[in-house]
Amino acid sequence: MAESIVVKSPKKHVNLFYSLDCEELANNVASHSQNNITLQNIKWRSFADGFPNIFINNAEELRGQHVAFLASFSSPAQVFEQLSVIYALPRLFVSSFTLVLPFFPTGSFERMEEEGDVATAFTLARMLSNIPISRGGPTSLVIYDIHALQERFYFGDEVLPLFETGIPLLKERLQQLPDADNVVIAFPDDGAWKRFHKQFDNYSVVVCTKVREGDKRIVRLKEGHVSGHHVVIVDDLVQSGGTLIECQKVLAANGAAKVSAYVTHGVFPNQSWLRFTHKDEASEKAFAYFWITDSCPVTVKALANKAPFEVLSLAGSIANALQI
Repeated sequence: MAESIVVKSPKKHVNLFYSLDCEELANNVASHSQNNITLQNIKWRSFADGFPNIFINNAEELRGQHVAFLASFSSPAQVFEQLSVIYALPRLFVSSFTLVLPFFPTGSFERMEEEGDVATAFTLARMLSNIPISRGGPTSLVIYDIHALQERFYFGDEVLPLFETGIPLLKERLQQLPDADNVVIAFPDDGAWKRFHKQFDNYSVVVCTKVREGDKRIVRLKEGHVSGHHVVIVDDLVQSGGTLIECQKVLAANGAAKVSAYVTHGVFPNQSWLRFTHKDEASEKAFAYFWITDSCPVTVKALANKAPFEVLSLAGSIANALQI
């Protein structure tokens, strides 16, 4: 019987536009692409009243081309100007359009708990679901480690969401540690365990939980053994960092030799990352490493080269996603 031969289709060439915040990440993506990505420029200008005055360079040359946009919705003010570009690009007779939004910023506001609550995650999903269809069909929407798994159902049929994860970057980094054989993975709550535990089948796992004592919420060790181990706390995002700090205290009290942390999205509003920097011996003992990705580029610029932080770049993963 003749063997079937699988012929790989040639890699497509992608024209990649990007927001100003994502310039460094876009350059890194292009460097992973083996010349299959060409960076394109946008003139981000404003009128006197502050509203955007935007110009897409080389618009006519995009006809029949694969086009992508790397977005960063780091502030509400930037959403409108980027959406204006995102809505315009597919209408330039492009062959396909891909939107890469590494961090879906409204992800933690996904449900109503009482009448009057506004689920802004659903609102943003509706806005992205109305991106015009290109000649090649619906927009491909790439998002990393969305906060709540049910949010994938917030998007309409007019876009094709592709949900990726930064966890492989962490696992690769853990294998490089001198104590790689002594690493235990910890989750700060049941939500993080549900999102990520299946990606850590080869690791021992620890789960923490929050319990209410009077007016306080106390973090406790729910299950697992940490004594003598290098324990790495894993979650999708960090804001103030309070939960991670309380979790570290519990793990240390239970005998952890070292504690580190990983989050895909280092949001850190109001410079809350300062709570984790190595300022003295006590802070150095608290977190040996704190890994984040470059999904929030404004944060990455702020904490560059500040221990215990290390940035694991999504660039290679994004370059691969653009070929799907």
